[in-house]
Amino acid sequence: MWPTPPEVRDFEVFSRLPDRFRRRDTLTPWSAANRLGVPGDSFLEGPVFDAAGTLHVTDIEYGRIFGISPDGEWHLVAEFDGEPNGMKFLSPTELLVADYRNGLQVVDVTAGTVTAHLDRHNTERFKGINDLVFDSAGRLYFTDQGQTGLHDPTGRVYRLHPDGRLDQLLSTVPSPNGLVLTPDERVLFVAATRDNSVWRVPLMADGGVAKVGRFFAMNGPAGPDGLAIDVEGRLVVANAGRGVVWVLDHTAEPVLVLRSPCGPLVTNIAYGGPDRTVLYCTESSTGTVLRAELDIPGCPLFVPRTGRT
Repeated sequence: MWPTPPEVRDFEVFSRLPDRFRRRDTLTPWSAANRLGVPGDSFLEGPVFDAAGTLHVTDIEYGRIFGISPDGEWHLVAEFDGEPNGMKFLSPTELLVADYRNGLQVVDVTAGTVTAHLDRHNTERFKGINDLVFDSAGRLYFTDQGQTGLHDPTGRVYRLHPDGRLDQLLSTVPSPNGLVLTPDERVLFVAATRDNSVWRVPLMADGGVAKVGRFFAMNGPAGPDGLAIDVEGRLVVANAGRGVVWVLDHTAEPVLVLRSPCGPLVTNIAYGGPDRTVLYCTESSTGTVLRAELDIPGCPLFVPRTGRT
């Protein structure tokens, strides 16, 4: 038991993927490997807002990126031969996408075009890139998850510098997934999905990491997925498989639990709204985007090609 029981609230439904965009016409390779051979009509992930308040999400299942207006209207931004997951804005009109099949890809949200950014390193392909985040110096942190897990704890976390230099920070993670930096950028949190925990990764002055440990542990059919953080350093964790999002204080005590009203697969999260006090969440089993009003704003995201957040 926790010393003080956390507040428990329900998300509300913001918007559902319209029926015109739902597909069940084929068993995709992604579903064959990740849904035990059961086709789905979509699998939403990667929420991120642009400066105008449009929410962008990915559909891993069918290689699509959607834009959702503030009033919940959907439009197709891009469709390509890939498996897009997490994404962040590289410039006001470009999304950098962690694509499981193709590596890092750049999507122009106005033209819908897709170009390679980093599809392999030293001629070696990645296992399967999952999520990413920029720091204030324009360095990119991203997870390389593949099919790793407790049976094969070889998932990797990388840091890509603006000059193209690539550091491997971790190589022993069972299923590295979402990741986020603390407001002072001295610690990186990484969701280790198949370890059912969030790892705390101190970033050292010499560029390495040290004393990596478990910050928060959970149980259930699937562990943590997407991560976010607010301006006070509270960590927000989407617990895929249990249908809840945890808000944790600096000691990893849950202070708030947000429950999904429509399905258990809460996969990824993003702060939005004029003051970044609305938390949005993708629920992938029903193709739904959820939201909840919070009292503390989320940390702004850095956009490296403009220097703005």
